[in-house]
Amino acid sequence: MSHKPLAFRMRPTHIDEIIGQEHLVGEGKMIKRMIEANRLASMILFGPPGTGKTSMAMALANSLGLRFKLLNAVVDKKKDMEIAVEEAKMSGRLVVILDEVHRLDKAKQDFLLPHVESNLITLIGCTTSNPYHSINPAIRSRSHLFELYKLESNHIKLAITRAVSDEKNGLGYMDIQITDSGLSHFANAANGDLRAALNGLELAAFSTPKDEHNTIHIDLEVAEQCMQKKSFSHDKNGDAHYDVLSAFQKSIRGSDVNAALHYLGRLIEAGDLDSIGRRMIVIAYEDIGVANPQAGPRALAAVEAAERLGFPEARIPLSVAIVELCLSPKSNTAYSALDHALSDIRNGNTGEIPAHLKDSHYKGAKDLGRGIDYKYPHSYESGWVKQQYLPDKIKNKKYYQPKDSGKFEKSLKQVYEKIIDKSK
Repeated sequence: MSHKPLAFRMRPTHIDEIIGQEHLVGEGKMIKRMIEANRLASMILFGPPGTGKTSMAMALANSLGLRFKLLNAVVDKKKDMEIAVEEAKMSGRLVVILDEVHRLDKAKQDFLLPHVESNLITLIGCTTSNPYHSINPAIRSRSHLFELYKLESNHIKLAITRAVSDEKNGLGYMDIQITDSGLSHFANAANGDLRAALNGLELAAFSTPKDEHNTIHIDLEVAEQCMQKKSFSHDKNGDAHYDVLSAFQKSIRGSDVNAALHYLGRLIEAGDLDSIGRRMIVIAYEDIGVANPQAGPRALAAVEAAERLGFPEARIPLSVAIVELCLSPKSNTAYSALDHALSDIRNGNTGEIPAHLKDSHYKGAKDLGRGIDYKYPHSYESGWVKQQYLPDKIKNKKYYQPKDSGKFEKSLKQVYEKIIDKSK
């Protein structure tokens, strides 16, 4: 038996063994087409931890019978990359799989780029970071970008089942019986990280006593102990999940910080960072809006920090943002005003754009009466001048109805009312 970890031994050796990522390796998808055409190109594989980026890179090289060298942009030095290039020159094309590619410094990059461009080296970079934020443009422009998605529970269940039955690389030489609840817990508690699930399974297999028949029984309790996470009943695709999200938003809208933190906790236990982030950002603009306009950018910053950190640390910026969202003044006046305007448009209540507002930047515009008598507000001392902007048909419409919801919207309301008075 190999002493290498189970997760390492169970890495796919061919594209057909890759679990999940059907959008890349399924029939007719881009990476599958590359392999079928025997035209492996340089690429960046990015996505959450445990989604199989490095494993996929190795499987792609193996699928085409190409030699590969595994390097790390942080640990390995420029000298290691020089050795890889010399190997490629001696034996032909080489695939360089570069983990933590976003940490590649300029000296290493400048050395690699000419060899990537000449196709002596096919570079497959792997990173958990967004390549548009973290990868040097010189590398990014020479590579195809492929995003790997977090694995679903059914993918992880399949991987665990394979590991339990595989006698060569897995645990098939052991008599393991795993209950449905235990299997589900490994799959759900891993939160899309296959490596974590296989590590938990391996711990369970070697720490659980055998019965009189030499069988290892892994149930929910064992799975919880080995994953160090209790079972939590929350189906991310079920009605209960949307009930929690609804309660989460309504608690923030209602300024109940304790309830909002409770529902945030439920969503964190379910491992659903994507839903948390989307809901927080929409709340900041839908329920708080101009009452506290900085809530939106700060909520977005908290979500981005959480995504960068991952759980469990992600809970820290999320909690800070939730407290601010709950205790901010609330206003939905901006998007409500837009909805009223959209309603008019969809019902045909629009009218002709006033001639003085129409585009006049072309020859003959004046002959058509375009742009004549338009008053340029910056030419007036206050930066405002009375003139009509809405079409005649709806010239007296007032979609925006401000509230006294906070200091910022109160200020907007004063300006708005002053403009309306002057416009009469």
